[in-house]
Amino acid sequence: MANVGIAVAAIAATTIVSGGQTLAAAVLDPGKAEYHSSCAPCHGSDGKGTGSVSAVLKVPPPDLTILAKMNNGVLPFSAVYEIIDGRKTVMAHGMRDMPIWGDRYVPEPSKALIPRPSENILSLFLDPETEVRMRILAVIDYLNRIQEK
Repeated sequence: MANVGIAVAAIAATTIVSGGQTLAAAVLDPGKAEYHSSCAPCHGSDGKGTGSVSAVLKVPPPDLTILAKMNNGVLPFSAVYEIIDGRKTVMAHGMRDMPIWGDRYVPEPSKALIPRPSENILSLFLDPETEVRMRILAVIDYLNRIQEK
């Protein structure tokens, strides 16, 4: 009977440790976590534009894994930043279907001392614009890592 208790404890410990590794991976890779929470519903978990809501969009989301390939092997950092941020209107580009993440990433002032689950403790000490930039840069870093070679 004692062996059963030891086995159950070992399984529980393994589950807790592996769950902790998943949590640690999300903390250690904020770009991936941000991408999967904000971008994947449209662009897909693989970045290919096949997210769960992509079928109902008027304009299909682009394949984000070929951005560098379409730009002579270099991720077009400034253009990607501006597209994600979305607060700078470019009339020649027409209507914007993508959310304006620059507005959505700004912490809510009424809850400044209580971070949302998507925020971290640093948000208590950062200028809101700094937090917006950090979140966008984290996504761009992740996009850079998923580019096709």
